[in-house]
Amino acid sequence: MEWQDGGQSQDVEDRRGDSGGGGFNLVRGGVGIGAFILVAIISLISGHNYLPLLFQGGGSPAATVSAPPAAISPAEQRDVQLISYTLDDAQRSWEQVFTAGNRQYRHAKLVLFRDQTYSGCGTAQAATGPFYCPRDEKIYIDLGFWDELTQLGGSTSDFAKSYVVTHELGHHIQNLLGIEQREQQLVVQNPSEESPASVALELQADCFAGVWGHDTEQRSKINQQDIIQALKSAAAVGDDHIEKMSRRAVSPESWTHGSSAQREQWFTTGMETGKVNACATFDGKMAP
Repeated sequence: MEWQDGGQSQDVEDRRGDSGGGGFNLVRGGVGIGAFILVAIISLISGHNYLPLLFQGGGSPAATVSAPPAAISPAEQRDVQLISYTLDDAQRSWEQVFTAGNRQYRHAKLVLFRDQTYSGCGTAQAATGPFYCPRDEKIYIDLGFWDELTQLGGSTSDFAKSYVVTHELGHHIQNLLGIEQREQQLVVQNPSEESPASVALELQADCFAGVWGHDTEQRSKINQQDIIQALKSAAAVGDDHIEKMSRRAVSPESWTHGSSAQREQWFTTGMETGKVNACATFDGKMAP
């Protein structure tokens, strides 16, 4: 994959020094005067304003203040540059798609963290893997996920990592188009559809990642080997593959993301067509 370091994206929020090991929770629930004073002092000393975090809702830890950030390796810094490039490039592509459809695109933010941080959807933990929170329109990634992906047999090539980022961005597209909200309403009406709806949303996000992949291929930024490596990672995070790796029985009724074959199929559909309307994972129809 050909890409250039353009510096850290303005849409990347780096919390690797604000979260994770060595930290302590300041408040849970209500805000006491002692906690308020303590946070005010820490804010003055550190030069970072933590006071707004005291009033975060949702029942999660409102803020975590950590020890000084650990040393960042050259490899990790390169990952930040790659993620920044991918995020900016993909959002430019989606801006064009939305403009062509007479829609306004709103940028997602991407949060880099270590171990644990806060999100609009509650506590974000490295153990959950990368995810998108529609409430604050942010993608959350702990770079330690690459190690987990390798253990599952996935690739950590540049385009494979970009696939992970653009898959999560695909959920932002669903949010902007009202697709996720519609599916949530259907699940409320019929709870038995929760698993199929989740799978459909995830496969569509794979397809949307492929739509961006198609655009990069048209600009000669990737080659066939790059695509093979991305497909390898898509297969590695298939529900059936993870179940087998965990020595569990394969249970399609419990899936949330789809099988390896399905994930490869829908990423390929996006790659080959480059069309949003081709990503019809909802019973053959594009939602909404």
